[in-house]
Amino acid sequence: MNSTLEPTTWIETLGRFTHFTGRATLAAIGALSRPMVWAGQLYHVLAGAVPLGLVAGGALGAVVWLHMHGVVPREYQSNVPEFLALGVVLEFAPLGAGLVVAGRSGASLAAELSTMGLPPLRHLVGPRVLACMAALPLLTILIAFVALASSTLAELVGGSLSWTQYHTAMLRGLVQAPVIAATLKTIVFGLLIAVAGCWHGLNAPSGAEGVGIAATRGVVWATLFVLLSNVVLVKVIQLVT
Repeated sequence: MNSTLEPTTWIETLGRFTHFTGRATLAAIGALSRPMVWAGQLYHVLAGAVPLGLVAGGALGAVVWLHMHGVVPREYQSNVPEFLALGVVLEFAPLGAGLVVAGRSGASLAAELSTMGLPPLRHLVGPRVLACMAALPLLTILIAFVALASSTLAELVGGSLSWTQYHTAMLRGLVQAPVIAATLKTIVFGLLIAVAGCWHGLNAPSGAEGVGIAATRGVVWATLFVLLSNVVLVKVIQLVT
């Protein structure tokens, strides 16, 4: 879709993007009344992200376990499950889910919307934004679960703790941590990823080259938004919990 908007300054771009974000959020709320529409988009997002999430979670748990066993002194090895669980659930899984979806859906959303001609906000943007907002917490839970499972397997193969000891230590670390808040912050990731992809799709230059430009910019902006918003959200969670 060709854009009639050609912002000439960063301030103008930021103003238009902020306005678009507000309208997209309202469109996402409106899409709640059409579950069959946004559920299809949710399936599309998860279908592409789940395989990557499984690989990322499995590698994440094993690699973090290896690193921690390599640097934590022997007398504190029994605390490794606690430290690992906190790192995975509070940060690695949410951020990993955000980057996986930003890399895949940021590009696909931009490419899709740059070639469509329906009224954009209600029919295109709203369902996609809502789908991404719903998909991120689900993917975060999946990555965290797989990462903790792979770290448990690594401990059973190369460590000294039993399954019961390892899981008891993990639960000890998580019981008072803001796990729910850390998971729900990914809703904001989903909003920003979808808005970035939709914005660049709807404002893509004309022609096949424009689709590629929109997809690239969608990934870059979505990734940047995930990283920056994560810093802000972590601080907010620390202040309110």
